[in-house]
Amino acid sequence: MDIPDYPLKQFPFYSIKLVDKFWKNRLEANSSITIPHVLKRCEKSKRIANFEIAGGLTTEKRKSKLPFDDSDVFKILEGVAYTLKLTPNDELENYANEIINKIAAAQEDDGYLYTHRTINPENPPIMSGKKRWEILTLFSHELYNLGHLYEAAVAYFEATGKETLLNVAIKNAELVLKIFGYGKNESPPGHQEIEIGLLRMFNLTKEERYLNLAKFFLDIRGQKDRKGYDDYVLQYTEASPMMGSDRFGYNQTHEPVTEQKEAVGHAVRAIYMYCAMADIAAYFKDKKYLVALDLLWNDVVQHKISITGGIGASANGEAFDKAYILPNYYEKFNEVGVYNETCASIANIFWNFRMHLIHGTSKYIDILERTLYNGLLSGISLEGDKFFYPNPLASEGDIFRRKWFDIACCPSNIVRFIPQIQSYIYSLKDSTININLFIGSIAKIDLKGSIIELHQKTNYPWEGLVEIDVNPSKSMVFSIALRIPGWARNNPVPSDLYSYLNKNEENIRLEVNNKSIDLVFSEGYCIINQTWKRGDRILIEFPMPVRRVLAHEKVKDCNGMVALERGPIVYCIESIDNDNVEKLKLNDNTHLDYKFQEDLLHGIVTITGSIQNIEKNAEQDFLAIPYYSWAHRGRSEMIVWMDH
Repeated sequence: MDIPDYPLKQFPFYSIKLVDKFWKNRLEANSSITIPHVLKRCEKSKRIANFEIAGGLTTEKRKSKLPFDDSDVFKILEGVAYTLKLTPNDELENYANEIINKIAAAQEDDGYLYTHRTINPENPPIMSGKKRWEILTLFSHELYNLGHLYEAAVAYFEATGKETLLNVAIKNAELVLKIFGYGKNESPPGHQEIEIGLLRMFNLTKEERYLNLAKFFLDIRGQKDRKGYDDYVLQYTEASPMMGSDRFGYNQTHEPVTEQKEAVGHAVRAIYMYCAMADIAAYFKDKKYLVALDLLWNDVVQHKISITGGIGASANGEAFDKAYILPNYYEKFNEVGVYNETCASIANIFWNFRMHLIHGTSKYIDILERTLYNGLLSGISLEGDKFFYPNPLASEGDIFRRKWFDIACCPSNIVRFIPQIQSYIYSLKDSTININLFIGSIAKIDLKGSIIELHQKTNYPWEGLVEIDVNPSKSMVFSIALRIPGWARNNPVPSDLYSYLNKNEENIRLEVNNKSIDLVFSEGYCIINQTWKRGDRILIEFPMPVRRVLAHEKVKDCNGMVALERGPIVYCIESIDNDNVEKLKLNDNTHLDYKFQEDLLHGIVTITGSIQNIEKNAEQDFLAIPYYSWAHRGRSEMIVWMDH
């Protein structure tokens, strides 16, 4: 992300070495399995052929199906760039260069890049409009695709130093600058993303016109006369039930962004917009933007987030629902029930880290961590080659991960997200280093010209013990702020949406150089200020009992139910381990055990105990597994929330 104007500093992912067993396996799978898999799927689905056809490099006529397919290739290239930055790979880089040359060939002379129109300008896809930029506020993804192009171009240049894709992006951005702005085309994008891409371009080039255009695309939302908007909907589609009755709210064009107080509409569009709003708030020190962001964040965290960190609970439009409407089941054939799209979880992480960089508090990392270990991780298989699009909290056995989707935004988004995980572990403000996530890693941090090496060693999330070696290049005074997770402070989320059935009274253990010290909290962090020298060591240990979680009484789908957590991990039960999962009732006083099982699901901690089978009126043993690991052993019924 590399945004210099936030109050807190983020460290580039490539400056932190990941040595964590849990996440290193994910990183290696992304590189060796996921990236080759999705590239092959892009070849097979003709997403890459789109650029060849548009560029006149082939006589083949068959192209891919959807007008936003270009964006999947761009996102994968962004992920490839991050992977190359971490581990050079000539074969992968050469293949990426071939794709980039095809993209460059597909670009029209004036900079326009949208393969589905270039291939057949007389008969473009119905979601694209008959002319360039004609129905942006509705369905066209012309600008959405470009946002991902810009992000990929910056990432690839920074990773390899090669300018071909960056030159394509700059040429295109110059066209967009000519077309859009006050007194020109004032249409807001229907699917937000170009705003983030333009800001990435600005960070690299320092071209302020990119910054100002990003702000324009935000400021114009909710400002235009929308007469004729519904006419467009009827012209290009049948009245779309996905967009619901409030078609303006679906695309977040119902109000100016600084007046929006409630998260509504398509969740991914909304959160990408909030990310861009956070960037603009930081750049321009815009208080109106910041007030709106705080209100929107509060609405999501108080009313509209699943226990897994998933957001966008409505399958009708992949959207935010009304407050406390958080269903568990997804009926895929009827497109109703819960959704919690994987892309929405990724966007939620992007947004919450930006909010942390603005405010410096830990509550945003609490949401980030919950989403990371649960709602996001469930979106990709342990092996790295199968994916969830929606992530329900209950299943009748008809939900399973797929190798690919016609709409492949989630697999391609995961590819670019996984290599960036390291960048969320630490942050810096003045002379205080925040340790946000407990992930085995080695970081070298430049603090006022001196290098401080931090080496985290932990078996988190399975164990609560974390050891941190502190090795400054010279003895010096600075602060280390250790995040004390909300779950370790009896607060599953920073609102009353979820709560623990019983308070945990166990103390957190904190030592510096084998001496116990008291926990002094500030904004969710325990701050240790002292003169640090080479060889200093911090030890912190969080108790990790099994916790029972309750939802707010207004969450009707969870009334009378309880969920299980341990540390940051949310659990579920599957019918492959348990009979009659929908007929089980967990007594509040039943003792629950936990155990690490090396040979199960790549190594997990399971929860076991006795549970009542209501249908049989008998007790039976049960086994719970981490939510992210469900649906790996064949089709199975699954529930997160159990009767109690």
